[in-house]
Amino acid sequence: MKSLMSLSMLGVALRSGHWPTLAGAWLHLTVSFMVWLLLGALAVAIGQELGLAATQQSVLVALPLLGGAGLRIAAGWACDWYGAKWTGLLVLGLQLLAVIWAALGGRSYVELLGIALLLGAGGASFAVAMPVASRAYPATHQGLVLGLVASGNIGTVLVLLFAPRWEVAIGWHWACGLMAVPILITIGLFATVVRNEPIIRAAGEGAWWQAAWEMARVPSVYWLCMVYGITFGGFVGLTSFLPVLLHDHYGSDPIAGGSIAALCGFMGSLIRPVGGYVADRWGGLPVLVGVFVALASTTALAGSLPALPWAVGLLVVTVAVMGVGNGVIFQIVSEWFPRDIGLASGLVGAAGGIGGFLVPIGFGFLRESTGTFLFGFVALAVVSIAAAMTVVPALRWRSQAIAQVTTPGGFSR
Repeated sequence: MKSLMSLSMLGVALRSGHWPTLAGAWLHLTVSFMVWLLLGALAVAIGQELGLAATQQSVLVALPLLGGAGLRIAAGWACDWYGAKWTGLLVLGLQLLAVIWAALGGRSYVELLGIALLLGAGGASFAVAMPVASRAYPATHQGLVLGLVASGNIGTVLVLLFAPRWEVAIGWHWACGLMAVPILITIGLFATVVRNEPIIRAAGEGAWWQAAWEMARVPSVYWLCMVYGITFGGFVGLTSFLPVLLHDHYGSDPIAGGSIAALCGFMGSLIRPVGGYVADRWGGLPVLVGVFVALASTTALAGSLPALPWAVGLLVVTVAVMGVGNGVIFQIVSEWFPRDIGLASGLVGAAGGIGGFLVPIGFGFLRESTGTFLFGFVALAVVSIAAAMTVVPALRWRSQAIAQVTTPGGFSR
């Protein structure tokens, strides 16, 4: 009976806005995540072909995440000033250029680094998809809706599952080129089904950096960036690096490692809407404390590097907890920044991308320095505990944010 009521409530929530726009935003994010983590899925094959060390592989995996961090800020600003739909089409166009370059080039490590940065356009999708979905639905369903569209993280599952198999069949260059097909399909559907929303800012209202600077002066933004850098950075960084970790420590082949990473990504993506829904019901801040305590526990256990079956279970749970945290944090973002959701999504999302960049870099560096992946997991556990201790001061920022939102003309915080 309760399940039927929940499904009925979900149907009411979806009908309260424009569901084709929600579907278009979800598809945009799903395909973009496939592009964003493409080199992570192919890193073992590329490393073997070019004879790359662990640190070189980690840099190659991490650079798209760093590129996405910077592009998220630009995309978030463009959504608010020039419209999310046209910004989304531009982002997809950049992704198309990146995969074509990878298919036809990428013969040296230096060239691959350039391709990796351009593949960061996949990460910029987040600052597009979230405003597109947010503006198509009322405030009462923001946590659920943003959680649903953000479940497009499942693109990590698809690319980690299929790209290694494509590489075996046609080589890693054409595995990249094959991604042009879903990108082109997404361009056509996104242009067709997504509703044009009114532009939030007039183009001549002020320079983008002025709005970014004003938002960057708000203390709560730094906190949101920090916590999202841990949860989303951990999710995307650890998932993208898992094929390398599993190959180096457990001897897994690329297909098996990719499948395990895909399972982790699947759980982290599937559970994200649950985080948003629970945050809608119980409040984001209290839930977030539990998320970070659980994350510290699971990463500490995973750091013991047990036998592979146990390790897989611990990694799946760890990434799932990160997924819950991602849904919770963006429920908080939508509550605190309702009038600036595009720019806020870009800034906070950029921090997530930077976190994702640091995770594989850190794991690779610590692995070469110490001979073990243990200390990478220990570092994640320590920062999770530190983040849990910062949630109580955030209650004060919440009260300030609500006061600003209810003030006419106030800058939403």
